Amino acid sequence: MWLDADMPAVTRLVLLCGTSFSGKSTVARILAPSLSASIVSLDEINERRGLWGGDGIPVEEWMRTHELASGEVRGLLASGASVVVDDTSSPRFLRDGWRSLAAAAGTRFTLIYVDVDHATIRRRRAANRLDPRRRDVSDAVLDQHLADFEPPAPDEDAVRLTSVDDLQYLAL
Repeated sequence: MWLDADMPAVTRLVLLCGTSFSGKSTVARILAPSLSASIVSLDEINERRGLWGGDGIPVEEWMRTHELASGEVRGLLASGASVVVDDTSSPRFLRDGWRSLAAAAGTRFTLIYVDVDHATIRRRRAANRLDPRRRDVSDAVLDQHLADFEPPAPDEDAVRLTSVDDLQYLAL
């Protein structure tokens, strides 16, 4: 297990970062119970708003979703709960914003980068099209997303995972 049971509980904000189909939601579902954390998913917020990123969403709508997510996270942290934020977290200014939010809340911040190569992403999307487990992402949206994705820079101290299996080695 990646968490030490003898360590005191620490309120934390864990931000996931990675492209579509990298496995962020799977990581969130596995990680959250171990941290006694709530998951805040920007995709779920978009769905509640009647939006789907796989079809393309205007920037101003993404910003509104981000504002709603930030409000949810602030409320959870204020109540003493830890939070895992499930989002692509690109570009960097968004990650920096979450870092600032954690600092303002006086909580520990961890950035987890789910780093999966583009060929694997495309294979996963193709498999999802044959046996849908999640909504699809259009070719144009995925191509643009992969081209524009900004991975964490070395100074961001991201914990890098290449698969869900890497969670067994994670020490938060």
